[in-house]
Amino acid sequence: MTSSVQTTAPPRGGRDLKSAVLVGVGLLVTALVGLVWLPWLLVLLVVALLIGGVGEIALAVRQIGMDVPRPPLWIGAAVMPLAAWTGGIPALFLALMAAILLMCAWTAATRRRPTGQFMLAGVFVLLWAPFLLSFAVALLDQPRGNLMVACLLLMVVSNDTFGYIVGYRWGRTPIAPRISPKKSWEGALGSLVGSVAVGTVLVPLLIGQPWWSGALLGAATVAAATAGDFSESMVKRELGIKDMSSALPGHGGIMDRLDSLVFAAPVAYTVLALPLL
Repeated sequence: MTSSVQTTAPPRGGRDLKSAVLVGVGLLVTALVGLVWLPWLLVLLVVALLIGGVGEIALAVRQIGMDVPRPPLWIGAAVMPLAAWTGGIPALFLALMAAILLMCAWTAATRRRPTGQFMLAGVFVLLWAPFLLSFAVALLDQPRGNLMVACLLLMVVSNDTFGYIVGYRWGRTPIAPRISPKKSWEGALGSLVGSVAVGTVLVPLLIGQPWWSGALLGAATVAAATAGDFSESMVKRELGIKDMSSALPGHGGIMDRLDSLVFAAPVAYTVLALPLL
């Protein structure tokens, strides 16, 4: 879910609207069925997206002459969310360590050079997508975990929606024009106000936690989602590409849709699942 919301201009052109709608509806329906009835379906959706996401990152970095250990990354992308779902955060960290050890063994066995660059790039990809997004899966293991994940998704949507509305209408001051010239401070303020308002209502209503927890979740989600969007924009600018891939017709790449959610997931877990006081 890319945070393309704090803008001063309409969305990018050249998209296939019909394909975008069909893909978006398909992902939404699968996520809703997983949240309401079949949590394992939501976990499998996350696994599939992460496997595809690390694959498209591997292809993208090849354009600048870099390589990453793809088989260990695919295995890590599958194992980490499953570990988070079955064993929580401790199991997630164990899965991360196992994936890094597997990457070391793979690198040694294949004698890849330069070894340091190969390993560091792989660890970066593991931490960027599978590790961070697995915090959302770990929420499912909590009491009312499906509702916590629903709050996370709605917070990211609120960030996008309110930021786009305010940024499109009143956006004048770019936040970082060299990284993402369409993101404005006015749009960011719209995201903040709208997300805090939505969180203040939703978290007490759905989860039964105090209103200030919802307000904190709203504010923290805006900060995390914006950081995730800017981070992916910097990576794509470094690679000289517009989209990570064309894996999702009408949307671009998988990571183009997950960038905000990836950074927001550990924030939501911290606010909703950990005792803050």
